Amino acid sequence: QVQLVESGGGLVQPGGSLRLSCAGSGRTFSRYYMGWFRQAPGKEREFVAAITPGGGSTRYSDSVKGRFTISRDNLKNTVYLQMNSLKPEDTAVYYCAADRAPIADKWNDNDYWGQGTQVTVSS
Repeated sequence: QVQLVESGGGLVQPGGSLRLSCAGSGRTFSRYYMGWFRQAPGKEREFVAAITPGGGSTRYSDSVKGRFTISRDNLKNTVYLQMNSLKPEDTAVYYCAADRAPIADKWNDNDYWGQGTQVTVSS
């Protein structure tokens, strides 16, 4: 099992940047596929980005490609989401996910979740 704790959310103006962090517990963190999802009010949780255990491969949703970057530091048991050129439509609760299999786009096909961190993009 792995426990996940997100941090780094907050209020930012359009065009600004934020970096989210997700700290994982346990000595097997480096074996997990990791991902970020988000959920806006009244909407279903949606896939944002994913990274392989070694960090060598990443993928993104079309809505964030070119603006967001997922990375990980296995020595620190942490995965990051660097968010640049933020837009109001990026406003959501952002969740970190982990799985021993590749991260699935459908949120409830992934095994482990953090509690979420709120990101609000507004002037």
